[in-house]
Amino acid sequence: MDKILEIDGKSVGFRATALTPRFYRHKIGRDMIQDLNKLQHAYNKALQLPPEASDQARQDAQLSVIDLEIFENAAYVMAKQYDANIPGTIEEWLDEFGTFSIYEILPHILELWQMNNTTTAKPKKK
Repeated sequence: MDKILEIDGKSVGFRATALTPRFYRHKIGRDMIQDLNKLQHAYNKALQLPPEASDQARQDAQLSVIDLEIFENAAYVMAKQYDANIPGTIEEWLDEFGTFSIYEILPHILELWQMNNTTTAKPKKK
C-alpha cells in the first residue's frame, strides 16, 4: 500500500508491505509491530482527553520522546521503501524538512500500517 502526503510543502511517498517489518528490524533493530502498537496506544490516549482535562493529565497523555522516535523511525522506513533515493539516514532525511506537526502525519502513517495488516482472506472456520 502506498500513500503520498504533503510535509513542509513537499510530496512524500510512504509504502507499507510485508517487507516493512523486516526492513524496520534490519534498519532500526527493533520490532515494528510492537513499536507501532505502543505508538497507536499512546496516540489514542492523547486523543481521548476532554477539553477540561488538567494540565497534568495533558502532560501524561502527550507523546513521549520514545514515541516520537518510533514515529520518525516508522515514517523513515516507509518513505525509504517508497523511494530508495531518499537519504541513507533518518537524521539526513528529517533534516530535509522544517518543523511539522506529528499529529498531522501520524494518523496517516498508522492508517497505512493498519491497511497493510488488514487481511483479505476469509476464515475457514466459523
